[in-house]
Amino acid sequence: MRILALEAYYGGSHRSFLDNLCSIGSYEWTVLTLPPHKWKWRMRHSAVTFAQQVSDLQNQAWDMIFCTDMLNLAEFLGLVPEAVRKLPKIAYFHENQLTYPVRIESERDYQYVMTNMTTALAADEVWFNSAFHRDDFLVELEGFLKRMPDHQPVEAIGAIRRKAEVYHPPVNLIKQDGRKQPGPLRILWSGRWEHDKNPEDFFEALKRLKSKGCDFRLIVLGEHFRDVPEVFAWARDYFAEHIDHWGYQDSRGEYEAVLCQADVVVSTAMHEFFGISVIEAISAGAYPVLPDRLAYPEILKLHENENSRQYYYGGSIDKLVDKLKYLCELKASEGSLEGRQKDARQLVDRFSWSELMNKYEQGLLNVATGNGNF
Repeated sequence: MRILALEAYYGGSHRSFLDNLCSIGSYEWTVLTLPPHKWKWRMRHSAVTFAQQVSDLQNQAWDMIFCTDMLNLAEFLGLVPEAVRKLPKIAYFHENQLTYPVRIESERDYQYVMTNMTTALAADEVWFNSAFHRDDFLVELEGFLKRMPDHQPVEAIGAIRRKAEVYHPPVNLIKQDGRKQPGPLRILWSGRWEHDKNPEDFFEALKRLKSKGCDFRLIVLGEHFRDVPEVFAWARDYFAEHIDHWGYQDSRGEYEAVLCQADVVVSTAMHEFFGISVIEAISAGAYPVLPDRLAYPEILKLHENENSRQYYYGGSIDKLVDKLKYLCELKASEGSLEGRQKDARQLVDRFSWSELMNKYEQGLLNVATGNGNF
């Protein structure tokens, strides 16, 4: 089977996901990508750019199209030859522009929301990276459409829901070698340095933890861009004597080595469609300390496995401080949390590529042969 893959933002988790997908050896992939810069412009021009590139590949033919939410699929289909337009199509949603948080709601550009919706409508199947993401998008889409002054296309919600599927992205899990280091609890921040990850609550919790006399070490990783929340500069100075590592690790090997040093990984996020960096940290042996919201209950099966309750703190700063204080004292008394981390590591094993490959391979085949959910 020959698949045309279109990725308008080929970087970070998007790149890792597509690279894993293209490793399905039984399929032949033609991959068209654009660099991961200026995402708004990528969403605006990628349909035109990819349509031209496809036209230049006059001697190639495909059995299906696989694209992500960064492409205006409906626009792309209007610009390509009929043979391409008629191909079966899958749209994979890593994120969406309706429920992705913005600092000020009035700054949200609703044209990108409409692009997501029309892309979903133009696809034969819509694959979301989590059930939380799927449900969150469809619920909010109804409210969005009902705010339109007239001609509200609310029937689009049902049309998208009928062809929506959940395909968790494969994660490059990390197998820790050796035991954790002795000494104080090593606390990890692995999220992006952006406001939607709520770093203010994280560092406020550590400030209170420090005021209680708790001994801990701090590892701060994660990508950061031009608009870095000011709290990071303050925290680097305030927690200077606690810091083991600070900043983005340039190589995958360095990143994995630092992850393996962490005893716990903490999230205070107000937005998380899936949580790849948290899953990577858990696989490296970090005990998860997560809010019981967003995609996190799905990741560790909170509603299916009562034992998973231990990994959640309720979401408030006070509860996070209590949880971290308890873990600091636990490591001090037991010397290690490794026995308590084991269950969490087993829960994320299902996100490895080896576990997910058969589902993806069968899903692609079903859509290409007309046996999908459409």
